[in-house]
Order: sequence, then C-alpha cells, then structure tokens
Amino acid sequence: MDSLAGKIALITGAGSGIGRAVSLALAREGCRVVLAGRRENRLARVAGEVRGHGGEAFPVACDVGSREAVDALAKSAGRVGVVQILVNSAGIAPAASFLEMEDELLEEVLRVNFMGTCYCCKRFLGPMIGAGWGRVINIASTTAKTGYSHTAAYTASKHAVLGLTRVLALETARKGVTVNAICPGYVDTELTRENARLMAAKVGATAPEVLERFARTSPQRRLVTPDEVAELAVLLAGPASDSVTGQGINVDGGAFMG
Repeated sequence: MDSLAGKIALITGAGSGIGRAVSLALAREGCRVVLAGRRENRLARVAGEVRGHGGEAFPVACDVGSREAVDALAKSAGRVGVVQILVNSAGIAPAASFLEMEDELLEEVLRVNFMGTCYCCKRFLGPMIGAGWGRVINIASTTAKTGYSHTAAYTASKHAVLGLTRVLALETARKGVTVNAICPGYVDTELTRENARLMAAKVGATAPEVLERFARTSPQRRLVTPDEVAELAVLLAGPASDSVTGQGINVDGGAFMG
C-alpha cells in the first residue's frame, strides 16, 4: 500500500500484543512508527524488529493515563513530524467481579483505557484536521457492544471508547479525518493469558481450561491472532477506507454479530 509510505503513525501499547502487531504491520507498509508504551525494554525490542526490516521506529516511554505524559509524548512525536495515523491500543483488562472490585481498580482501568484514548485524541486530532488528512483507529473490544462476566471495568471503558469514536467521527466527517474502532474478541495475547489465569483462580479452573472457554465463544473455536487485528488497522489507515468512519468493526470469528 504505497499510499502509506512515509506517513507518521503513532501506536500506543506498542510494546506487546495488538500494539506490537499493528506497529510492525504499518512499518511494513512504509510508515514511520512512533512506539509508545510504559515498558522501555519492550519498546526497544519492537523498534529493533522494525529497523531489522528496514523501517523507521521511534520508541517513547509513556503512560497514556497521565495527561502530562501524553503532553510529553506529543512533544517527542512532534520532532518526527505531524502524526497522521493514531492507533490507540494501550489497555489493561483485569478480571474481577463487580462487587469484589476495588474502586481504585475501576478508576485505573478507566484512566488507562478511556482517558488514555481521550488524551491522545486531544493531542493529535487537531494537527490532523489542520493537515486535512488523518486516521484515528481505536482498539476497542466486542465488550464495547455487549458484556462478559468479571469484566465490569473493562466493559465500561470499551463502551466509552466506542462512544467517543462515534462522536469524533461526526465532528471530523468533513475535515479529511476518519475515526474508527476495531472490536476484537478474545485475542491470543499475553493480556488474554493473564486474564485467563486470574479468572481461573476465581472459578476453580485451570488457565488452559479458561482459554478454551474463551475460544469456544467464537464459532471458529479459536482465539483471534494479533496479526488479524493489525491487518484491519492497515486497511482502515489506507485509501480504501476513505468513506469508512464512525464504525466499530468486529474481529472475533463471528462471536458477536452486531
């Protein structure tokens, strides 16, 4: 997709999972990628992967749940150029029943998953509008459209992300910017495996058994791969999706058809 060559893409949560896969996929299309995340060692590893394939990568340590940290991220990214593609992938998903969940945990999930997305959109959307072109891709979840047990905080945060996506799409519809959400089902990532371990301890099962339950929620009877999510992100970033905005697109093997 030559149209993406040379464009600057910023991906949060880039050190692992979906964020890493999106970073590598966009770099393969010729994007210069700014990699944001909390763990510098992981960002350095992904940057090395990008550079190993001839791409340009600029790792920046950032906790997106901090407004001040996102301000610093914007300043660092500005040295590379105007961010034209923003992928909000940073997120946490602790498993806990609502009544057992500490208030601090709820606040932390909303801070990272929702406010982090808000802060990044606030900082990078304006320059996209000024340039007359941009892509915002929010990594939501099928929990943005439905609910699963022991995910109250995560589900609430992803509903909020999808709502924000739709509003921003309306506000930028005539300004050359598209805003979409990708809604994956259970993805084969470290985060999913950790969530399975936590849930297993609560329901008296093993982590592999819980992962199998996750897989059975899909008619395809498998977990989604990070690369499958990343390929959709590439499509949404390119010209074939010029008229696609305000959408929450499921990548879940048919688990949720709505």
